[in-house]
Amino acid sequence: MGMPQFHPNYPNYQQHPLLPTYERVHAVSDYSGKGVVIAFVDAGFSMHPDLRGRVIAHVDATTDDIKEHRHINNTSDLSWHGLMVSSIAMGDGHESAGYYRGIAHRSKAVLVKVSNPEGEVKEADILRGLEWVLANHARHRIRIVNASVGGDDINGDPLYPLHQVVQALTESGVVVVIAAGNSDGAFLLPPASSSAGIVVGGYDDQNTDDRQQWKRYHSNYGRAHDGTRKPDLVAPCVWIASPLLPNTTVAKQASLLGTYVTTPTSAEHLKRMVRRHHQLFEFTKEQAHQPNEILYQQLQERVHQYKLIHPKYQHVDGTSVAAPIVSGVVAQLLEANPRLSPQQVKDILCQTAEPIGQIARHKQGAGAINGTKAVQEALAYS
Repeated sequence: MGMPQFHPNYPNYQQHPLLPTYERVHAVSDYSGKGVVIAFVDAGFSMHPDLRGRVIAHVDATTDDIKEHRHINNTSDLSWHGLMVSSIAMGDGHESAGYYRGIAHRSKAVLVKVSNPEGEVKEADILRGLEWVLANHARHRIRIVNASVGGDDINGDPLYPLHQVVQALTESGVVVVIAAGNSDGAFLLPPASSSAGIVVGGYDDQNTDDRQQWKRYHSNYGRAHDGTRKPDLVAPCVWIASPLLPNTTVAKQASLLGTYVTTPTSAEHLKRMVRRHHQLFEFTKEQAHQPNEILYQQLQERVHQYKLIHPKYQHVDGTSVAAPIVSGVVAQLLEANPRLSPQQVKDILCQTAEPIGQIARHKQGAGAINGTKAVQEALAYS
């Protein structure tokens, strides 16, 4: 078998590892969202080590009987999405020795779970979560709310409750960041059809800073209820590092397979690992004691299937990912200049964004977010 080595399936891995998020958007290292609280409205969450000590509250808004706790008592498959979103924005990268940290890795979080008892996230659930943030933002000093969730149907009514709650949050001083959606359609679903929020589309940077290789991602675009073009800007949304949900079968397999990603090992070492953990990988004892190229290929396929980049991390994609990248930069802006209003934050992000030449303007808004330029503008803003 030679020296076994599993290859990841993200671009340009031969030249360098998966780029951390802060490098992809040129985020300023002097700012980390310190003193800024971000609320995340999502399907579910996990008290992951990358968020340790910085979760102010976990709010169970799955029904009208909303409960607020200090910790998350139960996790499920629904927890993965919210873990991904929150850690990309403000995880400290603890499980990667800081390498895959979020842009706002010193900010604090309020986690608002809105999946309903059927395990779905519908417009009524999103509304319930956002209304809770509106009612409690002052108590928790929430300055940003990230909504990487989408509604049910197109709606152009300015009085529609989801549009109104985004407007009310904005008027209350809370920056609302919303994922545009991934359907490649010329339409937006609430709350992305709100004019007041910062709606974020995505682009594929091919894991490189060579802008000539960047291309469009299949994110939604269109007009808000008042005719405003959306998205407002775009952020990287492919090949983004995110923690695996702990204590799952995938995470347990990844903790073993990830050790061999891009790092050669001896054939004997790999054989010992397979023999010891054959039940976890669902191999028979006979297969484990006589490993061959077919078994090795099956393990390689799992590395790709799980999108592994590290024993504890995978790469993820979608505008659900692009939105928290923007939320992280917004936290840096508010740390640099706490006096900024939501409209000023939006203006700064759009004024400093850089258009991507190979993407139609109406599909990228003001262009790709630039963290350095945005913070510099925030510092100079009066």
